[in-house]
Amino acid sequence: MKYFYTAVSEPNQGLPQFVSPGYVDDQIFVYYDSNTRMRQPRVSWMEEVGKKDPQYWKTETQNARANEELFRADLETVQTRYNQSEGLHTWQLMYGCELRGDGSEGGFLRFGYDGRTFITFDKETLTWVAPDPYAQVTQRKWDAVPGYNHGRKAYLEEECIEWLKKYLSYGKETLLRTEAPVVTVSSRMEADDGMETHVCRVDGFYPKEIDASWRRDGEVWLQDTFRGSGPPNADGTYHYWLSIRIDPKERDRYQCHVEHDGLREPVDMAVKESNLGLILGCVVAVVA
Repeated sequence: MKYFYTAVSEPNQGLPQFVSPGYVDDQIFVYYDSNTRMRQPRVSWMEEVGKKDPQYWKTETQNARANEELFRADLETVQTRYNQSEGLHTWQLMYGCELRGDGSEGGFLRFGYDGRTFITFDKETLTWVAPDPYAQVTQRKWDAVPGYNHGRKAYLEEECIEWLKKYLSYGKETLLRTEAPVVTVSSRMEADDGMETHVCRVDGFYPKEIDASWRRDGEVWLQDTFRGSGPPNADGTYHYWLSIRIDPKERDRYQCHVEHDGLREPVDMAVKESNLGLILGCVVAVVA
């Protein structure tokens, strides 16, 4: 779970000067901005929170409005520190917590100015790390108040985790589901050197964590490989791709290997003879 705050000094016409979305597993679930000045649900399962706690949305809105005022004031302070009274500037905050698959927990909190890291909280040492020289004033100020840093640590390790567990219980049908990936391999011949490029696409899986790799003779192969992904699909599932360039004489040595919680067993998709623009293999995985 993570929240983003962004304040801008000179917003474009009609655009909010402050926005604050919240995400669980990359799915936006709450939203606030300076135009509406209301914290609002963005997924149907968050409506359950309001039913169980009638004051929830009122309290969330009040907190968001207070944070907006503080954040806009902070932006002016930072601009003054940089001697930048004019122009478009942004002040950002990202914070949140996570429950990992191995049972461990994590938390993070960092501020940014104009797209660069300004200052980051280290909850293990209870100190602030300031890579930007202009942030060292803030670093000394916050580190001089141990109670402030203890409060940030307590929030990340206790209150944030508690809320994350509640949200997961409300949205369990969506957030705790598993969707098995569909794996396809396409291929093309390179006209200039006779090499082949094979692309393994992994589509429609949930949750996000996945192990996908090219393997040569059963071993992970990283040479001449590229990979990438994009934003979640409209239904909240994910997609991923990885490509490899190989000598067609060694085609039989390569496979696309995929492991995911939605699979009963790993998928190994063999590389087949090139056919420009055609999908050469397709596996619809069995849901565990």
